Amino acid sequence: MRINKFLAECGVGSRRACDKLIEEKKVKVNGKICALGTEIDEYNDNVTVEGKPVGKIKKPEYYIMNKPKGCVCTVKDDKGRKTVMDFLPPLAGRVFPVGRLDYDTEGLLILTNDGELANRLTHPSNEISKTYLVKVEGFVEDALLNKIRAGVEIDGKMTKKANIKIILRNRDFTKLHITITEGRNREIRKMFESVGKNVDFLKRIKIGDLTLTGLNRGEVRKLYPEEIFYLKNV
Repeated sequence: MRINKFLAECGVGSRRACDKLIEEKKVKVNGKICALGTEIDEYNDNVTVEGKPVGKIKKPEYYIMNKPKGCVCTVKDDKGRKTVMDFLPPLAGRVFPVGRLDYDTEGLLILTNDGELANRLTHPSNEISKTYLVKVEGFVEDALLNKIRAGVEIDGKMTKKANIKIILRNRDFTKLHITITEGRNREIRKMFESVGKNVDFLKRIKIGDLTLTGLNRGEVRKLYPEEIFYLKNV
């Protein structure tokens, strides 16, 4: 089995996150630093990450959270801030957040130890849609929205086309739904900044057709079997 697949299935992180750990030379197999693409015997080889042994492949667990503002999407934070892990039930296994919602963004977040699913949901080539409720300061003209729909340049790269539906618009604010298929850092905030507008509120409300129905801010529950099947096949 490839080392990144093994680490992902052990719940260390998504394949991309595991690749990064390997590139940073933090992964050893039988005491030796391994390289990307290394094949291992998942039953007999001794694997460590940052000096800590990696256990056997674990039974997959899947949670959905309505992330509140004021916490970070990491397993631990070196600044001492609250993380999404603080909201999990006491008996939850070793899971990790799939993708990131920034500190001031709330909404739908998946947590799992299934690295294959995490990779599926986050890899750009799969183009899985994510829908957000956005409140933007002031009246946002159609011309500006059309620019965002067509793609704007952020961090030196054009964004993919976005679907935008206006919910409410007046001189004080514009409320809308925006659907994207990428997951770049602070992408939606930067998209609006590129046309001179600031986002006052941002909440992810859907991944594909999966929604937050029945979950209040800060609440977590296990995904239902049909939801897991959907995410694996969307």
